[in-house]
Amino acid sequence: MKKTLLYWLPVFLWMGIIFYASSQPYEKQDLRPTISANIDLSIIETLFSTVKLHYAGDEISIEALGAAHFLEFFIRKAAHFFTYFVLGFLMYRGLNHYFLNNRLTSLISWFLTILYAISDEVHQGFTPNRSPHIEDVMIDATGGLVGILLALIIYKKIRTKRI
Repeated sequence: MKKTLLYWLPVFLWMGIIFYASSQPYEKQDLRPTISANIDLSIIETLFSTVKLHYAGDEISIEALGAAHFLEFFIRKAAHFFTYFVLGFLMYRGLNHYFLNNRLTSLISWFLTILYAISDEVHQGFTPNRSPHIEDVMIDATGGLVGILLALIIYKKIRTKRI
């Protein structure tokens, strides 16, 4: 029981943090005032004025969003990647003790991570001023995969040292 708690409590705590963050309306998570107060946006404008991309049907550029919102977009997407990187790693860590097959552990970990990412985006659809995006699920899935691959490498080294 202790071992189960040791390996699964971090997974469920992290999932709870993700759920809580998704429950917050955009206004409570708006980084633009902090960015504007602490970063010289003229540098961002100079460095990235030519960058234009499309995400979820919107143009992401300084011209379209302004420098603070442009920077916030990338911070938020990095947060998606990192959050699911950690979840993927923790998921692999939890499942590693049930399956001896690394490939099976990796696939199940990734499937569960993606499933949670999808449920998180659906949850955001019910949160005021938040919207679900399949593109966010793809970022989450990529972050989860990288976290799982790191866990796979670490646990392979641990197993190799034991032998």
